[in-house]
Amino acid sequence: MKKFLSIVCAGVLAAALTACTAAPAASQSAPASSAASVQAQSAPALADGVYQASFSTDSSMFHANEACDGKGVLTVQNGQMSIYVTLAGKGIVNLFPGTAEDARKPGAEWLQPTLETVHYSDGTTDEANAFLIPVPYLDEEFDVALVGKKGTWYDHKVSVSDPQPLADDTAESEVPADGSYTVEAVLQGGSGKASVQSPARLTVENGAMTATVIWSSKNYDRMIVNGQEYTPTYENGLSCFTIPVSALGTPLPVQAETTAMSQPHMIDYTLTFSNPEAVQ
Repeated sequence: MKKFLSIVCAGVLAAALTACTAAPAASQSAPASSAASVQAQSAPALADGVYQASFSTDSSMFHANEACDGKGVLTVQNGQMSIYVTLAGKGIVNLFPGTAEDARKPGAEWLQPTLETVHYSDGTTDEANAFLIPVPYLDEEFDVALVGKKGTWYDHKVSVSDPQPLADDTAESEVPADGSYTVEAVLQGGSGKASVQSPARLTVENGAMTATVIWSSKNYDRMIVNGQEYTPTYENGLSCFTIPVSALGTPLPVQAETTAMSQPHMIDYTLTFSNPEAVQ
């Protein structure tokens, strides 16, 4: 019997994130440079925001998890689009936004998976890899290469279409009253080794929200949010950033640079803040 998620897998990402999201290491995540390796990008026809969108491929072995009904979560930030897609299983271990030939070249930055636990309505669970994929344009095919456990790269065509706004359907997207709060913080992306402290601190002042993000490492030396660069302070020896939050319950695309490797490496993540509780 075909299984379906008890929650809408991509409809409300705040819930789906715990069962659907992620990215890489020396080949970590989908950095901005990876997007440049795709075909020339045309400006998206969408306003910045979060959408549910159809994700189609040319292969029956490479597709969105059946519980997600062929859909993923499309984020548009500063005119750049990316889609977070949970696949059917764990057989695909890396993706590359381009051709298999380019993926095999030295220095190619592969997209890394997030291992998601998918919860089904019949009470069973399963694990599947999810990827954050740069989207150069809508309604037209573009190249995405994949590699499985045997290490062979294959060319594929994918397309993203029919985006439907999500944020307006989420009550959590409303800004709380001015004050101090704690919020659940969910980090998606990277190799899965990094994390952020949760709950995190949220401050609302004059209707504008900022969150204090404390990483699990001291090696993050800058973050980029909405095109703006932020530098850290340190709490208990860990990198700490105060960043703007545009909405609760929806993923916020961010970039964070780590110096833990042989040279600084910028990694793509999403951060989702939800369930605010006032600090007494």
